[in-house]
Amino acid sequence: MLLFLLSYLGGALTILSPCILPVLPFVFARADQPFARSGLPLLAGMAVTFTGVASVATLGGGWVVSANQAGRWAALALMTLFAMTLLLPGLSERLTRPLVSAGARLTELAGQNGRQGHPGSAFLLGIATGLLWAPCAGPILGLVLTGAALQGASAATALLLLAYGVGAATSLALALLVGGRVFAAMKRSLGIGEWIRRALGLAMLTGVAAIALGLDTGLLANFATASTAGLEQRLVDNLAGRDATPAPPIASASNTLPVEGRLPSLDGAVQWMNSPPLTPADLKGKVVLVDFWTYSCINCLRTLPYIKAWAEKYHDQGLVVIGVHAPEFAFERDPANVARAIKQFGISYPVALDNDYAIWKAFNNEYWPAHYFIDAQGQIRHHHFGEGNYAESEEVIQTLLRETGAANIPAAATQVQGQGIQKAADSNETRSPETYLGYGRGERFVSGPVMQDAQATYTLPADLPLDGWGLSGAWTVGAERAQAAGAGGRITYRFHARDLHLVLGPSADGKPARFKVSIDGHAPDGDHGGDIAPDGSGTVTEQRLYQLIRQSGPVADHSFSIEFQDPVSAYAFTFG
Repeated sequence: MLLFLLSYLGGALTILSPCILPVLPFVFARADQPFARSGLPLLAGMAVTFTGVASVATLGGGWVVSANQAGRWAALALMTLFAMTLLLPGLSERLTRPLVSAGARLTELAGQNGRQGHPGSAFLLGIATGLLWAPCAGPILGLVLTGAALQGASAATALLLLAYGVGAATSLALALLVGGRVFAAMKRSLGIGEWIRRALGLAMLTGVAAIALGLDTGLLANFATASTAGLEQRLVDNLAGRDATPAPPIASASNTLPVEGRLPSLDGAVQWMNSPPLTPADLKGKVVLVDFWTYSCINCLRTLPYIKAWAEKYHDQGLVVIGVHAPEFAFERDPANVARAIKQFGISYPVALDNDYAIWKAFNNEYWPAHYFIDAQGQIRHHHFGEGNYAESEEVIQTLLRETGAANIPAAATQVQGQGIQKAADSNETRSPETYLGYGRGERFVSGPVMQDAQATYTLPADLPLDGWGLSGAWTVGAERAQAAGAGGRITYRFHARDLHLVLGPSADGKPARFKVSIDGHAPDGDHGGDIAPDGSGTVTEQRLYQLIRQSGPVADHSFSIEFQDPVSAYAFTFG
């Protein structure tokens, strides 16, 4: 709601800028004419101008979402440009000069060919006014459009742009209705308006610098711990949303489950797997479990055996499970990678690929994994974030199914034993936190300063502190991954957990990357993970999470090391 208010105020405040002065004489020339025949058509013409520019910018900006890091830097450059136009009115005027020229020609045409007071002439003048307003509207509207392009075309985007247009039209309508008195007052307020523009420009430049330096993501990464590894960063801020505090577990099926909201739209998925696209209308009368997951998230993978068991056990009673795959890393946006993971983990229920986070935003979600329980009337009745509380979650499913009148619902909870990488974590011994290797969210790096997006040679210190990690050899550290240039690239981590996993991917050409793992300087032997041999050897063949260590005896502090013989990308450590 705050974002819409700011957008509205941004439109309204454009009239306080000095560059509006050339426009106002054309507007006040019609102040003595009937508002319905002159003022309203003029405002409608302005709306057409804003809508046209907004539509082109929003549709054209869709590439930003799909361009991953390239799109991120392009968006930052665009936001920097708009911020500079707020600080430097002269720059704004030069950039918008073609629009202003077009507006002037239309104004002349409206004056020559339009009859006095004719709605068509007023409408044409409104279009011209929208173009002449460009030096004032351009910077603030540009910031709004940049955010809209990053979010993608949606109802929320349209409303955001509408709020800006309504704000601008409100100011102009007031000027038309009140006339010269407002004009005089606005002249006295021009200095204030210019200071507001400059303050907005400075704030935007500060925000761009924070994002470019990774400070926005670094703050969130500080909250990552072994017990809260499901809390992940969102790339687009939620300025308004419901409380994300997990609901307390229910004590028994006899409790009344509160209504937390309605099942939002499932539109926005770039693709559906195992099913045609589903809508809330398609699900009416069904109990629905929505599971937000991503295939390289170890917390998500450990919940999958339960989700799959419930989907099969309660299918005939009316349960529909929907997996919403919201990617964390760029490679998880590839439908082929997701399809491979779905097949590998034996997922048969519908999965929506939420690459643009449209469904994620509709739920105001902030977690991987996150489970939302919806009743037959389409109402959200319960939610749970992270792993655990499986018995309580299943009891919610049973309660919602009984509300529909379903019969023969088993009373006993499902007994699930995850195998391999999906085995439940040893929470008492998992003390090391999820750790990212890209500079965007990297922490506790001990191999000296990071050379961002440039190849550099790193060395390891003699000793590593607990949860410290480092690189040796030639690496290029990017925002979300570290890339080994070739043979000899090595990563070391001092950890305390039963299991150690590392998200890895082969080089850009897809060539497998060979590696060797050691623990405390020796082959892991009986402590090897499912993706390596007892001697520590393994191969990266695809982009996914690899289980490298599973301790068979008492858990203690250990030094983990992995050395690569081929180019490779490393993304994040997770533990269990």
